[in-house]
Amino acid sequence: MGKLTSPGYVSRLLAGHGIRLKKKWGQNFLVDENIVDKIMAAADIDNSESVVEIGPGIGALTVQLAKRAGKVIAVEIDARLISVLKETLAEYANVEVIHSDAMDIDYEELSAGGTLKLVANLPYNVATPLLYRFLKQYRDIFSVLVCMVQKEVAERMVALPGGRDYGTLSVLCSYAAQTEMLFNVPGTVFFPRPDVASAVVRLRPDRPVLVPGSEDAFFSVVESVFSQRRKTILNTLHATFGLSKEELLNLGGIAGIDMARRGETLSVPEFAKLTHLIYNILSDR
Repeated sequence: MGKLTSPGYVSRLLAGHGIRLKKKWGQNFLVDENIVDKIMAAADIDNSESVVEIGPGIGALTVQLAKRAGKVIAVEIDARLISVLKETLAEYANVEVIHSDAMDIDYEELSAGGTLKLVANLPYNVATPLLYRFLKQYRDIFSVLVCMVQKEVAERMVALPGGRDYGTLSVLCSYAAQTEMLFNVPGTVFFPRPDVASAVVRLRPDRPVLVPGSEDAFFSVVESVFSQRRKTILNTLHATFGLSKEELLNLGGIAGIDMARRGETLSVPEFAKLTHLIYNILSDR
C-alpha cells in the first residue's frame, strides 16, 4: 500500500498541488494500512461487484477497492483533489471519479439496474444526512455499507431502546438494516489528526418491511416522538397528530403499549404498531 498511507508523503503530495485542507469538508485522510485492510475485509468485495466510495481524498482506500472490485465509483466534492486522484489512480482503469456533492448523486442511476456496495470514510460533517439518504431512499440499491463515521455517530446507530444514545438514527438503522459496529478507530491513524475518535460500522439493508403502508408515516411518528424526548408519547402524539388523548390511550391498549412511556423506550416494532393504528384513524377522517 505504501506511500498513500504515509503522512509525510500525503503532506508533500498536497503541498505539491497547492492544497490546504478545509475543515468544513471534514478532510482527514486515513494513513494506516492495518485499518484499510480491516475495512476491506469487512466489505468482502470481489471482482464482480461495483463499489461506491464517498470522499476518496487522495485515494488510499480507492486503490485497494480498485484491486478488488469490478468497478469503483469515487465521489469527491473538492475539485482540487480531482487532479490528485488522477495522479494516484492513474493505473486503475476500473475507477471512475465523479466531482460532486454526495448528497446530489442519483445512486439508482449509478447502479444501472444492479446493486452496489458502499465503502467509505464518510466525512464527519455529512455522515448522518448521507446515512439517512442511503437507508431511506436507496436501501434496495446497496447490498452492504461499510462506513467509517465519528464514534458518537456509530454509537447512536447501534443504540438500543432505553439508552441515552437511542434516537431517530438508531430506529432508522434498526428498521432498515442489520447494523453492527465492527471496531473503533483512533484519531492517530488520520492526517491531519481529527479531534474525535471514529468507528467502522457495517449495514446490510435486508430487513423485512415492518410498516404496513407508508414509511413516511412511520418516520413522521418516530421523528415527532424524539423531537420532545422528555415528554410522554401520549402528550407528544396528541400535540403532533391532533388525536384526542382518549383515542391515543385506546390505541395504546390495542398495541399493548403504555402511553405514559417516553419515546426513547420504544422498539422498532412498537413504533410500527403505533404508526399503523394512528394512520388508520387519520385516513378515516
